[in-house]
Amino acid sequence: MSLLDVSIVNVALPSVQNGLGASAGSVQWIVSGYALTFGLSLVAGGRLGDVLGRRVMFLISLTAFVVTSALAGAAPNETLLIGARLLQGLAAGLLTPQNSGLIQDLFRGAERGRAFGLLGATIGISTATGPILGGLILAAFGDETGWRWVFYVNVPVGVLAFVLALRWLPKRDRDGLDGGGRGLRGRIDYVGAVLLGVAVLGVLLPIVESESGSTGPLWLIAALTPVFGLVFVWWERRVVARGGTPLLDLRLFTEVSGYSSGLLLGSVYFCGFAGIFLVMSLFLQKGLHYTPLQSGLTVTPFAVGSSIMAAVAGRLVSRLGRALTVAGLSLIMIGLAVVAVVVLLVPQDVIGGAIAIPLLLAGIGGGAVISPNTTLTLECVPNSIAGVAGGALQTGQRIGTAIGTAVLATVFYATAAGGFPAALSTTLGCAIGFMLVAIAIAVYELRRVGAGRTPVRPAGRD
Repeated sequence: MSLLDVSIVNVALPSVQNGLGASAGSVQWIVSGYALTFGLSLVAGGRLGDVLGRRVMFLISLTAFVVTSALAGAAPNETLLIGARLLQGLAAGLLTPQNSGLIQDLFRGAERGRAFGLLGATIGISTATGPILGGLILAAFGDETGWRWVFYVNVPVGVLAFVLALRWLPKRDRDGLDGGGRGLRGRIDYVGAVLLGVAVLGVLLPIVESESGSTGPLWLIAALTPVFGLVFVWWERRVVARGGTPLLDLRLFTEVSGYSSGLLLGSVYFCGFAGIFLVMSLFLQKGLHYTPLQSGLTVTPFAVGSSIMAAVAGRLVSRLGRALTVAGLSLIMIGLAVVAVVVLLVPQDVIGGAIAIPLLLAGIGGGAVISPNTTLTLECVPNSIAGVAGGALQTGQRIGTAIGTAVLATVFYATAAGGFPAALSTTLGCAIGFMLVAIAIAVYELRRVGAGRTPVRPAGRD
């Protein structure tokens, strides 16, 4: 639900404008505001899960997500809808790190890889099928009020998830610790949370505003972001030196094997990956005049390949290691390159069918990147900080998503004067450039640790 709500709302924006008479700027904030608060709350959500217990945080944040979804669906005007979306994104950011943290708690060895594989399949399906589900919901409920059901659909799903979580999520983790009693042995680093929040806000807010056409003083905030980042680093080291519990233990980046490179790889990969669906949607709907549903169905091969391969890759990652990531990135680049060539060569009335196979190939490659990278990045992270480590990893992905979406959309619009096929081809070339950087990181890590190997576990309690 939390990932679907990043993309599913895009196809409902015309319906929102028709139903509420919303302005173009407000409509942009309905999408971008969610992504903004989502990215801001990930690390704090991970830390809260480490301290209070992941089961407790999962249930609290899931409840908040369901309630804010209902508020968004019932919003009588654009202002309240934006407010509900900001709160919904905040709840999603608190909810998401509990997934990777629970997998770290509950699974070991090859089992953990398979669990992350299923999580990766879910991510792939959620990211790519949002436009399809949005199109189906709008077709069922109409353009005037269909957008409300894009949010209301979260309510029954969320209630079911809550019931299943009560039954299935253990009250104690595998170390015998009570999932609700961790607050007695840790505290929240509020100063660190504010400093990191301002730094992340300084990256994301100017991007969000630029997507809606605004420029100006917000870029001054971006220029000051490194200052807040350096102060955050100083503060976290000071907390550790005083024997306290930091929001984000910086030793993750220096002492935990593979974490820094995995976080960087994931961030760069999402720069190239996330914007692909936006520019494909623009090309198919503006250039080929597809309906939102037709547009969503056209990119379905990517979702199918990604979801199937993610589950398979979860079983292979313990044996193949980074070699699997390198192979996946190579397949993505090949698939995108073929799409970039095909749209220039074939007649426009057959493009949808002609790009199905290369999109499937790219999807297979994507499935071999996300879940294996998550497994390899978190494999040596102690369970006591698994939540905040997962939150930081996903914060990098959200920042990558924001940057990549802005860059690819800018390239597409800047080159659209030469025709939509040429614009898509050029934009996919830009995405391939991001993938080349990601594969360079993966190859470096592969050479550092070797391909097939037994993961090294950190000493002490896991």
